[in-house]
Amino acid sequence: MSVLEIIIALPLLAALAIWLGAPARAASLGATFLNLILVLVATVQYSGKAANGLAFTYSRPILDNPSLSFAVGADGISLILALLTTLVMLSAVWQIEDRPNIFYISSLLIGGGALGAFLTTDVFFIYAFHELALIPTFLMIALHGRADAAQRKAVAWKATIYLGAGSLVLLVGLVWAVLEFSGGSKLTFDLEALRNQATLTPLPAAKQAQIFFVLLLGFGSLVSLFPFHSWAAPAYATAPTPVAMLHSGVLKKFGLYGLIRIAMPLLPQAVHVEWVQNALLLMLLGNILVMGLVTIHANRLDDTLANSSVMHMGYIFLGIAAGTEIALKGAVILMFAHGVSIALLFGLCGRMRNQLGTLEYNKLGGLAAHAPAFTVLFAFGAFASIGLPGLTNFAGEVMIFAGSFTSFKAGVLSNLHWTVFLALWGVVMSAVYMLRAYRSIFHGSATTGLFMIDPAVSQRVPFILLAATLLVTGCCPWLLLNLMKSAL
Repeated sequence: MSVLEIIIALPLLAALAIWLGAPARAASLGATFLNLILVLVATVQYSGKAANGLAFTYSRPILDNPSLSFAVGADGISLILALLTTLVMLSAVWQIEDRPNIFYISSLLIGGGALGAFLTTDVFFIYAFHELALIPTFLMIALHGRADAAQRKAVAWKATIYLGAGSLVLLVGLVWAVLEFSGGSKLTFDLEALRNQATLTPLPAAKQAQIFFVLLLGFGSLVSLFPFHSWAAPAYATAPTPVAMLHSGVLKKFGLYGLIRIAMPLLPQAVHVEWVQNALLLMLLGNILVMGLVTIHANRLDDTLANSSVMHMGYIFLGIAAGTEIALKGAVILMFAHGVSIALLFGLCGRMRNQLGTLEYNKLGGLAAHAPAFTVLFAFGAFASIGLPGLTNFAGEVMIFAGSFTSFKAGVLSNLHWTVFLALWGVVMSAVYMLRAYRSIFHGSATTGLFMIDPAVSQRVPFILLAATLLVTGCCPWLLLNLMKSAL
């Protein structure tokens, strides 16, 4: 039995135990804390093995033809995303107080589903675990969302329709890839076998482009790639705080992980086919520039954070479009950084909403005077989102921009290079809307006289954990880079 199976099973078993009557908070915190320790130990062990290929592999055969197994394995990318998941899951569960058990069960199912998607190596189970994680997301928005019943149900239905359609398109692309790369008369869902077959008998570039584009639409819809993005911001703004933290911080990374882990290794030439790359560049510019302008005009903190999360996906797609080793490693680092920073901000946003009852900028102000610790913690998330040097987001963004110019020839600018120049304006927009939000909330004085106090020391622990993660990995990005020596 692999340690990865234990990591996947722990949150799912804890959710089952709570449903059967176990103490919800103790079971959730115990399972998520133990999971974080197990992932940290696995990460250290993997790093000590010179970070080469899949580790902790184990397979349980289920069917012979088609070949289907519950198989697990992890490389550096998988472990980075597993570490992100366990960090955010622990922080999200910690936020739940005086809430029904369904909050704990849903958070554990979302986290467990994400871990299964990141740590299994069978395409069928990668897809199935992601779908498992989506179900409690829809239910929690519809049943316990932060809006009136009609509005939260409308938001939940919209997200369900968009993500359901995206999942169906993704399923078509995955089945197409499995049929093309299984080889012989025996179908296989094993990702390593599919990758080996793709290396031995690669498809023509034109066909690679067709399959890749279907996968891009499917995975992209799950990541809120423009123009399939309109479900995301309302869903994050309406979702209960733990669900918003987990979905925007963790589950949203599944589509990006799928492109890097499944689509690009099977179809290595596709992203460089001109029409595919141009389409991707146009869509990611929509994320960065269009959503950047939308975010600047937001008048509530939850809307700002929700739209900002959609916007920042554009930078990661830029790394995928570049397709170079530096850019892809930067994309993985930015996936981790964005997950930590947006989870921190949504967690603080939820606590602010609970104390003040509003998140409208024109009703807030001067909170720094009464909540200095809260102010500092929010600054970590806000400045990381802007891309301040010393925090993890900066390292990821710089690597993506630099990696997009590795093939630059003097005097010759490609569409990719022009896209980078335009995308740099997104950094300016991020500074505008985040500094505006910070000034509106913490400086000056509130016209309505609202103020809040710092959370108790025990309630600060998850926020401090996330902020410290941003600082440590921002100052020492090699901690993450060493895990990806051979992964890309």
